[in-house]
Amino acid sequence: MRILTLNVQNDVGDPRRFALINAEIRRLAPDVVMLQEVCYPSGGHDQLSELLDGTDLNHRTHQYDVLPDLPDLPELFQHDGTAIATRRPHRVTDVLESPTTDPHWWTLAVSLDLGEREVLAITPTTPWRLDHEYARERQALDIATLHARHDLPTILAGDFNATPDAASIRFLSGLQSLDGRSTHFHDAWTIAGYGPGHTWTTDNPLAREEIAKLIAQPIHHRRIDYIFVASATVTSASLIGVDPPLSDHYGLTADIDFS
Repeated sequence: MRILTLNVQNDVGDPRRFALINAEIRRLAPDVVMLQEVCYPSGGHDQLSELLDGTDLNHRTHQYDVLPDLPDLPELFQHDGTAIATRRPHRVTDVLESPTTDPHWWTLAVSLDLGEREVLAITPTTPWRLDHEYARERQALDIATLHARHDLPTILAGDFNATPDAASIRFLSGLQSLDGRSTHFHDAWTIAGYGPGHTWTTDNPLAREEIAKLIAQPIHHRRIDYIFVASATVTSASLIGVDPPLSDHYGLTADIDFS
């Protein structure tokens, strides 16, 4: 099974890049796609469909589909959200609200029937602010609770806005406990990736302006996007959308064996 995750950076910048994202998804032919910052469908424009046009990822869920009544938030935070698309039919099992409202992203969990086994796919987007690790830790604890409740082979992929040494990522990787609890997922990049694996970096020309605005540093390199698995074997992992860049984030793809 091939997994792909990418923060598509909503609809900012050159609109031609969405056709490039679509072409890359078609080239890689993933079985499961986890996308972050996908614009809500409005005014006849459905960004998720545009990104997946011509693929056989015909089973699609956007957080807007399961939570159409958004809370009373500034318009800025009602623009984009988390989405998942799969080749095989999936069933939404859980929707976890973000611990903060700035911005208001949700975690989606779906069940995939692979015939011989059922697999849980979870895609979060965690709060981005550098001083919000407390919220990322809470979200990691919620994800661990969800995973334990279903007790299934699991794919966990998305934009975690935290580096491998952060408490939230160390907890998910089984390297430390949080709140007296522990869990363990395999980090696909640690197993099968090559190099530092930075996914949000000033090496990316599409990220420099955003990093300058949010981080206010001229040089910045972090690995903050991940594919984790439980009860599965990672056979490969690589960055996508590097040359040419497709978004302010580089994406990730990994091949997973559940046998």
